[in-house]
Amino acid sequence: MTTEALDGAALGSGAAGTPPDPEAPSIQLSARRRSMVLWAMCLALVLVIAGVSMLTNALPMMAEDLDLSQTQQTWVVDAYALPFAALLLIAGALGDRFGRRGALAAGTVLFGIGSALSALASSGNELLAYRALTGIGAALIMPGTLSTITSVFPADKRARAVGIWTGFAMAGGTLGLLGSGLLLKWFSWESTFVVAAIIAAVALAGIVIAVPSTKAGEHVGLDPGGTVLSALAVGGVVFGIIEGPEKGWTSPVTLAGLAVGLIASVGFVLWELRSTHPLLDPRLFRLPGFGTGAAGLFIMFLAMFGFFLVSIQFLQLILGYTPLAAAVGLLPMMLLAMPLSAIAAPLSMKVGQRRLTTIGLLVAAAGFAWFSTLGADSGYVDFLAGILLVAVGFGLAMTPATTAIVNSLPTAKQGVASAVNDSAREIGGAVGVAVLASAFNSAYRDDIGPKLAEFDPEVAEAAREAPAMAFRRADELGAAGNSLRRATESAFESGLQTAVLIAAGLLVLGALYTWWRGPASVAAPADEVAGEADTVGDEQFAVAGG
Repeated sequence: MTTEALDGAALGSGAAGTPPDPEAPSIQLSARRRSMVLWAMCLALVLVIAGVSMLTNALPMMAEDLDLSQTQQTWVVDAYALPFAALLLIAGALGDRFGRRGALAAGTVLFGIGSALSALASSGNELLAYRALTGIGAALIMPGTLSTITSVFPADKRARAVGIWTGFAMAGGTLGLLGSGLLLKWFSWESTFVVAAIIAAVALAGIVIAVPSTKAGEHVGLDPGGTVLSALAVGGVVFGIIEGPEKGWTSPVTLAGLAVGLIASVGFVLWELRSTHPLLDPRLFRLPGFGTGAAGLFIMFLAMFGFFLVSIQFLQLILGYTPLAAAVGLLPMMLLAMPLSAIAAPLSMKVGQRRLTTIGLLVAAAGFAWFSTLGADSGYVDFLAGILLVAVGFGLAMTPATTAIVNSLPTAKQGVASAVNDSAREIGGAVGVAVLASAFNSAYRDDIGPKLAEFDPEVAEAAREAPAMAFRRADELGAAGNSLRRATESAFESGLQTAVLIAAGLLVLGALYTWWRGPASVAAPADEVAGEADTVGDEQFAVAGG
């Protein structure tokens, strides 16, 4: 038996060493009821994914109305993404222990309340607080979407259901952009939060009507120490990355944030290795599918959400598109990626997870490298070529990466598998917004700074803060603002090139890691592996919630 099979057998065992029942991989529901569950979970999934991207279109209006700097705009996004990412692991454990349906319902209620309050915010600080509340709700929703699907679909139908879920995970960002673009054509930025609250109410109804109550079949321990350390790890690193361009990379605030994040990360690993019921056992990443799947998803969402921030600015500020037109400009990405995500499930059975994920990551990297050639004289066709490459790459890579994680753990641990899958995506998204936005800001400011000496200090300060402010000041100056416009376009190109090349490089590293470490073929669900290897008992180790 292979090492993968041995590790899979070990993971299939509970804390007491009792192997799971291989004959009970899912709840028995009719095909119609399973379809209802799938669509309810996909709606909830789109709600939380769109919770990040819908703000991208609205940020320029928010910045003007609430007087937000570029760094504050980044925090408006990460005030939601940060608690969302930091609390996913404990939220998944809570759902496993007390019931995923209850966690889903509680999360949608919090999400709806936070969205409604955000629509009433009158200052940047108020908006940040309400977005953080919404992010807590999203953390309760997200793990339950995938773990519910994997619990109710039998093994032979699970890959297709996961593929559809993955397609909506990719489409959620574009749908958020498109929906907010439509709203902002006729209404103010507050309307995006009102509609989010309404969709949360619809999702709640779907959960109550269609979703059965599921939870882990064995005791799931909660881990307060691991929860605090994981939150500090994510929060510290993201805080330091966001504040770096504003306060300086060597400032005490930036260094303190990064130090807290790194120390907490090491502490989290050491704590989890010693914990009887760890939030996430680090040894799970020894499993080839689990480790490479999580790494691939982290890098893909880092690239994708960071790209949304800079691409929307390119379409609106450089090409002059309205928020709606900018969202429509990204629509081909969703229309291509969604069917590819569904097709990738059976395709990975033929090609293999390692090969398909690696190919997808490399194609996406080529797309990001293409974006580095864009400039003020580029047109939409040039932009379209890049997003089609990215769509093909992500469409091919995401489903096998997700399936690799899900199949690494038995049904009893699907809350953990889902939480790690979601954590990789959301921490990747939060870090991507921080890293790529910070890289963009740093390169933009380094480029435009020396060119602002000829302008009034007030104009120069505004231009340095953000491209949107620079273009607005250039318009106010009339003919005298032409040189400011050219300087801003040049600085924007520098920021864009820096951000997308970082993303391309990370995607290439992810492809190399996947090729080196990933499973060559599609692994059987861990329940089945465990069922074939009940006699192997000496290599067991504790798993999350064990």
